[in-house]
Amino acid sequence: MGAQPSCPLGKRRRQQLQGQVDGMLRNFLPCYRRQLAAAVLRHISQELGPQEPAGCQLSHTKKLPRVREHQGPLTLLRGHPPQWQPTFCVLRGDGRLEWFSHKEEYESGGRPLGSAALTGYTLLTSQPEYLRLLDDLCPSSSADLAQEEPLLVLEEPVSFALFLVHPFRAHLCFFARSRGAQRAWRLGLQGAIRLRATVLQRSRAPAACAFLDAVLLYRRRRGYAGGDDATLGSDAEVLSAELMRELLPALRAQTLRGLRGAGRARARACAEFLDAVHAAVLARASSGLRAFQPEKDALLAALERMVRTDLEQILQQRALGARRLEAEIQGAVEACLCRKVDLHLPQLTLALLSPVEATLQAVRTLLIRGMDRLCHYLRKNPSGTRLRREVYEFGEIPWDPELMQACYREAERNHSHLAQLAKPFGFLGMQSLVFGAQDLAQQLTAAAVTTFLQLADQCLTAALDCSQAAEQLEKVKALVLKKLTSDSETARCRFTRERLLGIFWPFVWSRLGTSCNLEAPEADGDILAVGWQVLTTEGVYRDVVQGLLLQRIDRELKNVLGASDRTCSLADGSGAQGD
Repeated sequence: MGAQPSCPLGKRRRQQLQGQVDGMLRNFLPCYRRQLAAAVLRHISQELGPQEPAGCQLSHTKKLPRVREHQGPLTLLRGHPPQWQPTFCVLRGDGRLEWFSHKEEYESGGRPLGSAALTGYTLLTSQPEYLRLLDDLCPSSSADLAQEEPLLVLEEPVSFALFLVHPFRAHLCFFARSRGAQRAWRLGLQGAIRLRATVLQRSRAPAACAFLDAVLLYRRRRGYAGGDDATLGSDAEVLSAELMRELLPALRAQTLRGLRGAGRARARACAEFLDAVHAAVLARASSGLRAFQPEKDALLAALERMVRTDLEQILQQRALGARRLEAEIQGAVEACLCRKVDLHLPQLTLALLSPVEATLQAVRTLLIRGMDRLCHYLRKNPSGTRLRREVYEFGEIPWDPELMQACYREAERNHSHLAQLAKPFGFLGMQSLVFGAQDLAQQLTAAAVTTFLQLADQCLTAALDCSQAAEQLEKVKALVLKKLTSDSETARCRFTRERLLGIFWPFVWSRLGTSCNLEAPEADGDILAVGWQVLTTEGVYRDVVQGLLLQRIDRELKNVLGASDRTCSLADGSGAQGD
């Protein structure tokens, strides 16, 4: 029963895919080298430039973002023909899902039956919704319906389903034993998907920032719209997804012609074939980026030495170039902003601020509840063992998907409304925006928890009785909430500023590209005679346009928030460099 590919992924096809990956890298790596130079300059100029008088007040945790590990029995659809089979599944802290034949095999250190890094997956919990997705992937003609062998195993209703689907990877179909188990797995899997997706976007390292900029530049030069959703995942996963999106229509058409059967069975078989193609592409992209690593490390080291030595001269040259270029394009930029951006900026600002504010308020509520619980136990039950457990559980709040769910849910609200508002600008980053707001909630929660525990450790001594210790904790709580308020206001403004820039900037740049010739081949020439492409005409144009756009955004944020200049002009590497 079911469809199978007419031939496996053979040597010739593998060689063809390797050649396509190699060609993509040849086109992409020059963009990456240029953006490395720009990112190093941006990083060092911010590091050595004037610092804001007030930074984050909360202490940031040294723990890396992670998924709380989860394990338990799930029934998995596997085999040929596919059948529901019991397995023991483990969700790792790095966002990888593994499944074993039984629990004892996992506990004895056996190899898993299979595993998947959850980058790019979407989780469905409705069987009818999953079946509709299969029907859309492979619609059947009337002739197909007459000869189709139904995939009966999927037609039979299952309860507590968990379907992990991906545009070009094999689908993973599970069901749990109870609604509670389904919920626990759903929250854990959603956290893993987000963690894997935002690995680059969470980083402020110059190499990561350069890679993200290079991907968007590469896409723009190939005629694709910008959008942060194209940069979800690790570097190799992002490049692999980029190539797979280009190959997908032809691959799907070729594969479906070679499959027997029809409908849902063919759709699942096609997904399995695309999974094999993706694995080959990902392996080659990973190999190519590893081969580039020594050159990248050497380039970063050389750039840092050169920029630190010549920073003053570089910034002077940049300022001169920026003034000249701004005089040339300011009229065209202002006309574009007045016609398009000014009309939509107020609505988009409010639509962004509202869910972020609600998300941060949910963080505050969660933390107050946790701190009150600790104070209560210190007064009522000062047992060392119980108190240590309560302290541990408080420290785990940022990584507890059940507790954080209220914060994450607020970040998802109104995203459809925001997507409609951003639609005229061709914005393709809604998933990235939601993930970013959820990451922000987790980061602030982790920072507040870390600060509370540090301050509590400093003020609580053996000389205090339970009542005195509880009073000290109340003071710590008040101080942490004050710090949280300050950091939340700054984070809300910074996040909104970044995302508004992400919505408007690609649109404005594309509109100006033709009229101002911003992306002509000669625009890649250096301004400085330093041979490292630290300053290019295109790069300075970009900074100038972003600077003019940020002036509009900052002015709107001040109107809405009544914010100070300091709050609304935080420089964190997301915007243009200041002259």
